[in-house]
Amino acid sequence: MNARTKSTITLIMSCPDTTGIVATVASYIAKHGGSLMESNHYSDASERWFFMRNVIDTQTMTIDVDAFRAGFAPIAERLQMEWYLSDSRVRQKVVIMASKSSHCLNDLLHRWKASELACDIPCVISNHENLRSMVEWHGIPFHYVPVPKSDKTEAFAKTAEIINRHNADCIVLARYMQILPPDICKLYKGQVINIHHSFLPSFIGADPYQKAYDRGVKLIGATSHYVTEDLDEGPIIEQDVIRVSHSCDKQELARLGRDVERAVLSRGLMYHLQDRVIIHGNKTVVFI
Repeated sequence: MNARTKSTITLIMSCPDTTGIVATVASYIAKHGGSLMESNHYSDASERWFFMRNVIDTQTMTIDVDAFRAGFAPIAERLQMEWYLSDSRVRQKVVIMASKSSHCLNDLLHRWKASELACDIPCVISNHENLRSMVEWHGIPFHYVPVPKSDKTEAFAKTAEIINRHNADCIVLARYMQILPPDICKLYKGQVINIHHSFLPSFIGADPYQKAYDRGVKLIGATSHYVTEDLDEGPIIEQDVIRVSHSCDKQELARLGRDVERAVLSRGLMYHLQDRVIIHGNKTVVFI
């Protein structure tokens, strides 16, 4: 059984590396009757920084989640931790944004409908109308917010209001072909996931399949990453590639690329929802 199908809490932390971190954390969990269902840790020797993720069964705990969090705070402060605690009973609200292309959005909606993604999707926002019927078939509100080329200020102000109104915990750009303004990037730092239809850092920006075709590449790929103010430069969550040959034209590259995009975006979102990703600077540690 997947750990997140039970009543669990997940403790995610990183801190300067020192002796006894694992023992200290494990002792605190055991003291309060917690049973470890999954435990991962990694030490970056070059930066002397330590990362850890523990999934704890709450059914055996002798205190509630709030008391566990409060009791752990002094330990975290002493070890200079960056940390948080998530509760599997609290589902994240994921707002999806898309433009005309449907493949990534359709895949996420299918996985959500099949209970593969443990989240709520309060709405989908798009700057085009063509995806409305597909979204509403799933019983999800669809917000059409056109983004004019001349002045995008009002459109993004409306977009931010919709995101805020739905109390989004995470925003997924499922081939949303607009650049988010810096204020949204800052407000939702570490919470906006994008799919880039190339293997970053290669072919940054628009029309990567044309660029790949022009270079005669033998591998094409996709990258899911967190969005920052710097275009396509945010911390990478997941990547994958597929082999192509000299016989592939641009359209065939794009068709094969769409398959990779779907898989990479869904895995990236799943890792995020399961608290498997720890951001450190412009890099990530992903416990899979």
